[in-house]
Amino acid sequence: MEVAGDAVAVAAGDASGAGEVRRRVGRVASALGFGETAAGRAALLATEAATNLSKHAADGGTVFVRPVCRGGVNGLELLAVDSGPGMHDPAAALRDGHSTAGSPGTGLGALSRQSDEFELFTLPGRGTVVLCRVWPTPPRLSAVPPLDVGAVSVPKPGQVVCGDSWAVVEGPGRTVAMVADGLGHGPDAAAASLEAARVFTHHADERPGALLERMHRALRPTRGAAIAIAEVSTAAGVLRFAGVGNISAAILGPTGSQSMVSHNGIVGHELRKVQEFEYPWFRAALLVMHSDGLNTRWDLGQYPGLRGRDPAVVAAVLYRDFARGTDDATVLAAREPAPA
Repeated sequence: MEVAGDAVAVAAGDASGAGEVRRRVGRVASALGFGETAAGRAALLATEAATNLSKHAADGGTVFVRPVCRGGVNGLELLAVDSGPGMHDPAAALRDGHSTAGSPGTGLGALSRQSDEFELFTLPGRGTVVLCRVWPTPPRLSAVPPLDVGAVSVPKPGQVVCGDSWAVVEGPGRTVAMVADGLGHGPDAAAASLEAARVFTHHADERPGALLERMHRALRPTRGAAIAIAEVSTAAGVLRFAGVGNISAAILGPTGSQSMVSHNGIVGHELRKVQEFEYPWFRAALLVMHSDGLNTRWDLGQYPGLRGRDPAVVAAVLYRDFARGTDDATVLAAREPAPA
């Protein structure tokens, strides 16, 4: 199961952010049982990623830290996100010795070398996203791999806990994803959305519509939540979807997008109608789901090449540029893995 992680703000010119990111990474690496070598690489990535933000992004940025799992192997993911000047020559920025801030110029090169998976997405004037993953051992390859999934989940400014939640359960040729938005903000909203995630992970073998009905019964003692569930069967080329409330979901392809239908209501309180829909799924499709903390007027066409990037990078860009800043915000993206 994939789960959410921590978001650490890094202020421009403030070296203390690197220490906080490193501590968060250390806790995650320890919880995952990383050995000394993998934990050391993760700590170096944390330091370099946060230091880069404090030096190069005028307003600083955010580092997202979360555990990931693939092929039965637990790993660690870092996403460094900023709204800075971006890069005109990303290839040059990855070469050691290249610097625009008077530093030794080893930051991005070190991130690339120490990562088992590394991705850089940058546009001049639009900011930069750097993705790094560390695996203590290589993940086992599946004959029918599940979808690649990336997500960002951040509490409303001023809140300690996020009232949204998301979860993913994967199997051969089948991936089921959920996004929940607990009513309101704070601990009570979080209790509702986390209960939805608990029910989801225990019953993800059920169809989306039946699973929403089950969640409705379980969430009655809580504030309730808006919830959407998408089940993708890659072998059958089908996406089954059921949603109640204001979770947005869409399938994006090379020639356009298909928005999916949710009904009005609150799971746990006002479930007027649960209806499951089927949509065609195809190899090049990208699934995007998000809570109403994200403005719905986003358009990936504004970002050349983004649709084909790692889903974690897609989620980070959408959060960075379209979060309302007045609500909890969660965005999840998923697509089939690129051919080896």
